Amino acid sequence: MIAGYGFAEHILPRMLPGLAFVMLASLAWLVPLKTAGSGRWVLLGIVVAVTIAAWVTISLFVRRLPRFSRAATIAILAAYAAMPVAVPLLQLAFDGAITLPGARALGVLAFLVFFAAAFAATYLATTYGFGTLLRQAIRQAITDLRNSVQVLGRALPVLLFVTLFLFFTGELWQLMNQLAWWRLALVVALFGAVTVLAAAARLREEIGRVEQDFSAPMLTAACAATPLAAVPLDGPVRAVSLNGRQKRNLLLMLATRQLVQAAVIGLALFAFFVLLGVIIVTPAAAEQWIGAKPAISPLLPGVPVALLRNATLLAGFGSMYFAVTSMSDTEHRKQFFAPLIDEIERTLAVRAVYLTLHPDRGLLHQPGLM
Repeated sequence: MIAGYGFAEHILPRMLPGLAFVMLASLAWLVPLKTAGSGRWVLLGIVVAVTIAAWVTISLFVRRLPRFSRAATIAILAAYAAMPVAVPLLQLAFDGAITLPGARALGVLAFLVFFAAAFAATYLATTYGFGTLLRQAIRQAITDLRNSVQVLGRALPVLLFVTLFLFFTGELWQLMNQLAWWRLALVVALFGAVTVLAAAARLREEIGRVEQDFSAPMLTAACAATPLAAVPLDGPVRAVSLNGRQKRNLLLMLATRQLVQAAVIGLALFAFFVLLGVIIVTPAAAEQWIGAKPAISPLLPGVPVALLRNATLLAGFGSMYFAVTSMSDTEHRKQFFAPLIDEIERTLAVRAVYLTLHPDRGLLHQPGLM
C-alpha cells in the first residue's frame, strides 16, 4: 500500500538481510564443507549463529537507511551476482572439489539456479510482505487457540456433520490404504487452492463495496490512532484504484489468514478422526473395509496408515469447507471472516485519506479531490 513503492527505495533494503544470509551461509558452509570433516556439524552451528547475527544487525541497519543510492544498489546486486562464480571457485581452492547444491545434472549451473531461486524467493517475500502477513496470521491463530473452546465449538459440529459419514466408507479406506502420501499432499494443496480462489472472488466484491462507502464517520474511525487522526478533511475523499501488485498483496493477506485459520480447524479435525478411529475401528474392521491386512504406521504402532491418511483427507476437506463457508454463511462470516474484512476496510480507507492529503505521493490531481 506504499505509494511509489520501488525496488531501490523500498524492496532492496528490506531484501538485504535475506540476501546477506544466503551469501554468508554459502561462503561459510559450502566452501569448507570437505575440509571440515567430522566437525561439519559444529561448523553448521557456527554458520547458523553468525548468519542470524548478521541478519539481525543488517535488519537494524536498513531500518535507519530507508533507501540506497544508485551506486550502492549496483554494488549490492553485483556482489550477489558474483556469488554463483565465487562460491565454486573458492570451494575448489579450499577443497579441490566442488559440492553441487542439489541437482547434479545441471553441473556448475546449479549454483546459478540456486542463487537465482534464492533471489526470486526473497524478492517475492519482501515485495508482498509475506513474513509480516504470516506473523499476523499466526498471531491471530494463537488468539483463536486461546479461545479454542468457543471457536471449535462453533466450527466443529457443522464440519463433523459434513464429514463424519465419509469416515465410515469402505471404498475410502481402500483408496487411502493404497494412496501415497505425496499424492495425498497434492489433494490437500488442491483444497488450499480452492480456498485461495474463493478468497480472491470475495476480495473483489469487498473492495468494490468498501470503495463506495468512504463516508466521513468511516474515514475518521479508520484514521484513529494513526498520524492522520489529527488532520482535518476539508473535502471529499475518493477511492484510488489499486494496481495489480496491491490487489495481490491484499489477496495474500486474506488468503494467508484464511489458510492459517483453516489449518487450526483442520488440526482439530485430524485429531478427532484419529482418536475416533483408534476407539472404534478395530484391526478386524479395518481389514474388512480394506479387503486386505492394513499397513501399520511405523511411528504409531497399531495404528493403520489408512486411518492417518483418511483423517488427513477429511481434515483437509473440512478445512476448505470451513474457509469457504466462513466467507459466505452469515453466522460464520460474522464470527470468523468479518474481522479480516474490517482490517482491509481500514487499510483502504487510510490509504485513500493519505493519498488525498499527499497527491505528490502517487495520486493524480482530480477535480474536487482536494
